[in-house]
Amino acid sequence: MQEQTSLKNKTITGMFWSFSDLVSKQGINFLIQVILARLLLPKDFGIIGMVTIFIAVSNSVIDSGFSSALVREKKVIQEDYSTVFYFNLAMAVMMYIILFFSADVISNFFNEPQLVAILRVLALVLIINSFGLIQRTMLIKKIDFKTQTKISVISSIISGIIGIALAYLGYGVWSLVIRMLSMQFILSLLLCLSNKWIPSLVFKMDSFKRLFGFGWKLLVSGLIDTLYNNIYYVIIGKSFSAIELGYYTNAKKIRDTASQSITTSVQKVSYPVLSSINGDNKRLRSGYKKILKNSVFITFPIMIGLAAVANPFINLLFGTNWVASIPYFQVLCFAGILLPLHSINLNILKVKGRSDLFLGLEVIKKVIGVTSIGIVLFFKLGIMGLLWTVVFNSYIAYFINSYFSAELLSYPTKEQIKDITPIFIVSILMGTLVYFSGTMLPDNNLVKLLAQIFIGVVTYIGISRIAKIEELKTVYDMIGSVVKKKTKEA
Repeated sequence: MQEQTSLKNKTITGMFWSFSDLVSKQGINFLIQVILARLLLPKDFGIIGMVTIFIAVSNSVIDSGFSSALVREKKVIQEDYSTVFYFNLAMAVMMYIILFFSADVISNFFNEPQLVAILRVLALVLIINSFGLIQRTMLIKKIDFKTQTKISVISSIISGIIGIALAYLGYGVWSLVIRMLSMQFILSLLLCLSNKWIPSLVFKMDSFKRLFGFGWKLLVSGLIDTLYNNIYYVIIGKSFSAIELGYYTNAKKIRDTASQSITTSVQKVSYPVLSSINGDNKRLRSGYKKILKNSVFITFPIMIGLAAVANPFINLLFGTNWVASIPYFQVLCFAGILLPLHSINLNILKVKGRSDLFLGLEVIKKVIGVTSIGIVLFFKLGIMGLLWTVVFNSYIAYFINSYFSAELLSYPTKEQIKDITPIFIVSILMGTLVYFSGTMLPDNNLVKLLAQIFIGVVTYIGISRIAKIEELKTVYDMIGSVVKKKTKEA
């Protein structure tokens, strides 16, 4: 019983600090994004969007699934960490060299001359990032997200100030490049200083084979997922224009500020926590179910609410230059609703050591996804048709992920849907009321936005209490537990 209580407390604290980390970081990044969007042009963000896929794919190759493998291992020795560190560093250097010499080809593909210099400079984040990967993994393994929160907030603030200053001075797209570089440098530096780990001069082949045996399937599935998730940058950048890609890039970043804060915190905490109780299927199922329901209780109303207030939200914060991105943002919000569910279901496969199944599912989902994209492009359904494929594929992916993870836990998709349906209905009712209230409120973006947020929060909490949604109490308890702990520390 004491062990279960300790695990529960670690989970609650970890979830709080992980969520705080993402909310703080994403919140700061969002504020910086707003300021930069007012200082820069949509095209500047579009140019950065063109190189996003190359940096994202490179990061997946550098990690190669080793982080997940290390977190999953119950006992990790110094030789294991050192082996992974040297592999990460070697891969980072190799990927930088590849991108450096591929810059001309990539620039010609998008017909954007600026990309040559931008990619060669921005790709340095790969090498910088590799120096902090082990330290971050060690903190995740210890479920220490408090330290990561502080580091993320500091790096976001300092790099944000640098980016804004450069944008104000007229450096254009380069202000975004320097901001990304400085943020990763500060992040890696602080990780190294806060978690004083030094690699040994050893590369143990046994460690490499054991960890890579689990990680390589996650690497391949991660690459497939990364390529697919970023393919929209390539298609929009190539088939449309840098301006439209800028609208998409900004809309996705705003959406991710909310959805990724929840998804990433759930993923980072649930994986080590569920891994620690992997031997007890009853506890594993119970913990999985609670994490799933609590996640959607937060995600559903936020994403539906954001879609409902999109008009005053975009107009007020980003200005008239970004009005065209409103429908992009709304569609992406509907796709983002299920992101935490994808994360939790896939984590179970990793916890159970089924990286083979993890890989197989990624292949199936991406074949379906690419097919739907191909249909949209063939029938020339435009950029909105392309965006709706994101929603369609997100819902298809949920049914595929949940079916196979349910088999491992005896928690069928039908039961999952039954558990989350009340929360979904409450969220839809709230979102509908918020949207239509906006049509009757004064034509003042600030007044309208504040009023809609107030209506949404009161409605959601009110209906949840009437419907006796138990997750409302869990959220209260989680906040109360952390506040009580912080009061004692003070």
